[in-house]
Amino acid sequence: MDPKEIIARRVSLEIRPKTLVNLGIGIPTLVSDHLTENLGVFFQSENGVVGLGHRPAEGMTDRHLTDAGGTFTSAVPGASIIDSAFSFGLIRGGHLDLTVLGGLQVDAQGHLANWMIPGKFVPGMGGAMDLVTGAKKVIVAMLHSAGGVSKVVPECTLPVTSQRRVDLIVTELAVMAPLDDGLYLLETGPGVSVDEVVAATDADLIIKGDVPQMDLSRTA
Repeated sequence: MDPKEIIARRVSLEIRPKTLVNLGIGIPTLVSDHLTENLGVFFQSENGVVGLGHRPAEGMTDRHLTDAGGTFTSAVPGASIIDSAFSFGLIRGGHLDLTVLGGLQVDAQGHLANWMIPGKFVPGMGGAMDLVTGAKKVIVAMLHSAGGVSKVVPECTLPVTSQRRVDLIVTELAVMAPLDDGLYLLETGPGVSVDEVVAATDADLIIKGDVPQMDLSRTA
């Protein structure tokens, strides 16, 4: 299975029925493809859509309906189109049950860096700071490394997005949870050993007992 699909599939198992969920740009947008509409989950995009559906088939796109990254999307029955002020009112008001965001780095304390690389042009911070601060639960969905360099680090060297600790980190190699006493390894990826995760991770991991592999056969 493609690494990004592994991540998206595993994150989808964290989404509960009848919740309001924000999906960030990149890998997080793949999460909705692994959920059925009968779960009653409403996906929110900070550009002003509540009720994002699956990506439309070729030829069925509507140029007026995109997600926050500008990718064409669809809308489920009951969806709403809202303005930016209302959208960020939902985010800042603590009404989101969950946000799933990509990451450039996450450190052992659970701090996320995902909005800026010093010296490089980026289109802007988007809603990342508001989402990490305002959502009830924050999951980071990202590849474990970039160019052979671990993105799970002892301390972020890039500017952090928020002082709030994220709740869960999901990569193609592992599921990890930052807690008060450190970063716990909860699961390994399909066919991945604990030793392989440790070798690929710059941050120290707390490992207790037998660590199971992700069960991607489950449904949300």
